Amino acid sequence: MERTLNLIKNDPWLEPFKDAITGRYQYAMDKKSKLTDGGKQTLSDFASGYLYFGLHPTATGWTFREWAPNATHIYLVGTFNDWTEKEEFSLTRLEGGNWELNLPEKAIHHGDLYKLIVCWDGGKGERIPAWATRVVQDEKTAIFSAQVWRPEAPFAFKQKTFKPTTDPLLIYECHIGMAQEEEKVGTYNEFRENVLPRIAKGGYNCIQIMAIQEHPYYGSFGYHVSNFFAPSSRFGTPDELKELIDAAHALGIAVIIDIVHSHSVKNELEGLANFAGDPCQYFYEGARREHPAWDSLCFDYGKDEVVHFLLSNCKYWLEEYQIDGFRFDGVTSMLYYSHGLGEAFVDYSDYFNGYQDGDAICYLTLANEMIHQVNPTAITVAEEVSGMPGLAVKVEDGGYGFDYRMAMNIPDYWIKTIREKIDEDWKPSSMFWEVTNRRKDEKTISYAESHDQALVGDKTIIFRLIDADMYWHMQKGDENYIVNRGIALHKMIRLLTSSTINGGYLNFMGNEFGHPEWIDFPREGNGWSCKYARRQWNLVDNKNLDYHYMADFDVDMLKTIKSVRNFQSTPVQEIWHNDEDQILAYQRKDLVFVFNFNPMKSFTDYGFLVSPGTYEVVLDTDNSAYGGQGLSDNSVKHFTLPDPLYASENKEWMRLYIPARTAMVLRKTK
Repeated sequence: MERTLNLIKNDPWLEPFKDAITGRYQYAMDKKSKLTDGGKQTLSDFASGYLYFGLHPTATGWTFREWAPNATHIYLVGTFNDWTEKEEFSLTRLEGGNWELNLPEKAIHHGDLYKLIVCWDGGKGERIPAWATRVVQDEKTAIFSAQVWRPEAPFAFKQKTFKPTTDPLLIYECHIGMAQEEEKVGTYNEFRENVLPRIAKGGYNCIQIMAIQEHPYYGSFGYHVSNFFAPSSRFGTPDELKELIDAAHALGIAVIIDIVHSHSVKNELEGLANFAGDPCQYFYEGARREHPAWDSLCFDYGKDEVVHFLLSNCKYWLEEYQIDGFRFDGVTSMLYYSHGLGEAFVDYSDYFNGYQDGDAICYLTLANEMIHQVNPTAITVAEEVSGMPGLAVKVEDGGYGFDYRMAMNIPDYWIKTIREKIDEDWKPSSMFWEVTNRRKDEKTISYAESHDQALVGDKTIIFRLIDADMYWHMQKGDENYIVNRGIALHKMIRLLTSSTINGGYLNFMGNEFGHPEWIDFPREGNGWSCKYARRQWNLVDNKNLDYHYMADFDVDMLKTIKSVRNFQSTPVQEIWHNDEDQILAYQRKDLVFVFNFNPMKSFTDYGFLVSPGTYEVVLDTDNSAYGGQGLSDNSVKHFTLPDPLYASENKEWMRLYIPARTAMVLRKTK
């Protein structure tokens, strides 16, 4: 008798699609059986291609291997042989389209540059090896080459037993290159020395680093990857990245990276495109090869060799760099033949209508299983907008195995609200629904804004709220109504978003203090300037400006959340909402959250029914320490008042003074 997967048991609305869900699960299990030779090895064993392919030292010298089934000849060229095709550097063809070259130890050395000359019927081309682990760019010619990286004293990790803290997971999304104050590309060392301490002080326990996999165009934000096993050399050396990760672990901070397996750059000289004269060696054939919106190439997840390459890539980062997990980019694009473009996703049938890429779904399922096999405490996050059911459900339950999915509806909601509604039309019922509307069996990463809203052409929350007045009225004592409103709502939006999580919370670098302006990477249109591809830490450090108010609030907000054990798993219980008053109240364990979004009305003795006891204010957005008006006396203890009508429910009245456009958090102390 066929068992019913828990994904279906937990959601009766999925019952009509039982065959599709069971079919996807079985397809992944059959593929796993095939790849592991019927279970004679593990997925982790299978995903060890990086130990075989590429350049490796041996007891007698060096071995280099590459997969290029369409090639007729391959030569290794580099600084060690004057970039010429020499017979002693010619690879030998093996079975399965693999090629191999063995060299004596003195043939190549640490720091040497190298490439492949790949020949095929009717042509030849210069290529960077697909499994290259170090790729550098010549400053004068801008040409990329692989580089031998075998230092005499390689970096050794000191933190050997680190485990991520997920109670709750508090992610600081960041970019190494734009993390510095100076108008330049920042480095791994500068990030470790200057930014990591800020993140630790801020209370975050995880960093999500963008743009780590090597990419030829800096302005792509790292999403057009060329060399999947090479950390970007524009930020420093592999050892310097390892030192950064080790330092983060010493501070109790987990490190996850954006991993881009949804597509690849179209470049032939730097990337995988047309690698050996075969445009479809790694990618789909025909119309599916090119992504219609991203000007990139789509992997063929139906090929075992491609699955091997991508799974090995995941394991490589886990093992070689002690990465704690991944945020998988572009998952929606992978799941659907349409890449999710022009799709509404309004009904469950939209997820099971036959237009889903079964091979991509299979790959993601196997990737999650393999990652957690290598490291059971690893963190995987899906960046996915369609709402595909089961994404963050365990594989054995019929899901795809991600630990979390991004709550991408929340930032879209805040943008729409700020842009389209006057303050009087902000409805607490709508807000509460949006931040708590999620599948009960899937954990999410909630966020008010990420890097997407900070890019040129869009606006961050603070910039939408204050706009040009940020340039003129952020000096203490010189604030106007627009600035005061913006700072107040910035704090309230982030508190509402972070305090209703069911998994984790994410903040993009600098947004915690309301970093002004946008992100615009150096490009021809701006004279290749880094002016807007940096973080102005001096703004938050200057106590004469208002930015530090938002940063100080962010610190105490996270402290409040972390003060409750397993906060993310406690029920979010709505106490009250009144859209006319614009009041919202809800409870999580012993914390009561109260919001007054009304822009004009303050309320005296506003009553809520709560469990009997004494309550004290532990966080107040209106506190003068956070740039508020300080209208409430937060030293006052709030005693509940009995009401015979609600005695059977064990509820009593708590009455509060709630100033306009403020929020507070109270803790039950007795």
